[in-house]
Amino acid sequence: MSKIPLSKIAKYSNKRIHIQNVTVDNFVTTDNLLQNKLGLTRAISLPPQDGNMPAYVKGNILIGNIRPYLKKIWFADKDGGCSADVLVIDVNDDFDSKFVYYALFRDDFFIHMMNGSKGTKMPRGDKTQIMNFSIPNFKFDIQQKIAKVLSTLDAKIELNNRINKELEAMAKTLYDYWFVQFDFPNVDGKPYKSSGGKMVYNEELKREIPEGWEVKKLGKYAEIKRGDLITEKETLEGNVKVVAAGINYSYLHSKYNREKNTITISGSGANAGHINFWREPIFASDCTTIRGQNDIDTIMILHHLYLLQDYIYSQAKGSAQPHVYPEDIKQLYYVIASEKLIDKYQKIILPTNEKIAINQHEIQHLTQLRDFLLPMLMNGQVSVK
Repeated sequence: MSKIPLSKIAKYSNKRIHIQNVTVDNFVTTDNLLQNKLGLTRAISLPPQDGNMPAYVKGNILIGNIRPYLKKIWFADKDGGCSADVLVIDVNDDFDSKFVYYALFRDDFFIHMMNGSKGTKMPRGDKTQIMNFSIPNFKFDIQQKIAKVLSTLDAKIELNNRINKELEAMAKTLYDYWFVQFDFPNVDGKPYKSSGGKMVYNEELKREIPEGWEVKKLGKYAEIKRGDLITEKETLEGNVKVVAAGINYSYLHSKYNREKNTITISGSGANAGHINFWREPIFASDCTTIRGQNDIDTIMILHHLYLLQDYIYSQAKGSAQPHVYPEDIKQLYYVIASEKLIDKYQKIILPTNEKIAINQHEIQHLTQLRDFLLPMLMNGQVSVK
């Protein structure tokens, strides 16, 4: 199988677009390109300057050129504008642009970028050297077939991610409506607080809560502890996810049975205080773990902590290395609803949570399959009929 330099089949786009024609929905910067080839998220804001900026169109390949080891790449499915540190690659008509995208999706490409990068703290890829990367030179119809196989897997991954986002948004909305605004259904099915349900003032919270509800410090209601240390024997590759500082780290072999549905809060570093939730068994290290008395308690505590995320960030102590400790979380106040209402919420939310977990497992499986097939397809070891 022959190969061809990227420079022979593509070029950097020189198109421009005025900022007036760009919105946060189609603006791409290195900040909203996701690490590890996870695509794109919505921009937070537009740049302050007026005038023109680099443009991209549907079918272009966008790559983050700052710190190439972060592996930021996205295949444009719309037109828009981007920052100067985003490379816009325009593929020639005689090559399939989606095929080229997958050829650049490989780790080999980002290693190539890093090998030619300049700078230490903020390395940037060398645009000329990037164009020397070799692409498999398949016939056009073979390119299309390979791209279709990989695109089908990615489409299912994207669909599952979208479904999960909608399910999580629904769960959050219901929690806010019932347990923050206190407009859960009363005995007549009407919104409790809006319909005149009795509220009582709580001294700890300095606000009113529904009559009959309790307030406790979280440490009195949930199990909150420091993550375990990893021993040398447990560093072998396995099937239990390690969470270090609240961030997915790796998988290991562990003799311990681990619970699903666990909250973690990063204990140190730049992410100190960051809340995460794991629907699979984990081995937690260098972070705080939180579990309620059961799954529904844990999920409700999770939504409560999300409301306090900014406050928890602010509690990080230390200048050189900020820390958030289990004791900080134990002191937070938590409102406990009636058992009857929690049971009603549970019947809605637990099936939703399980559906999200199933989708996440499928996403993981499909991602592994795509990453397994990708180099084999590109090297001609596997053909598509």
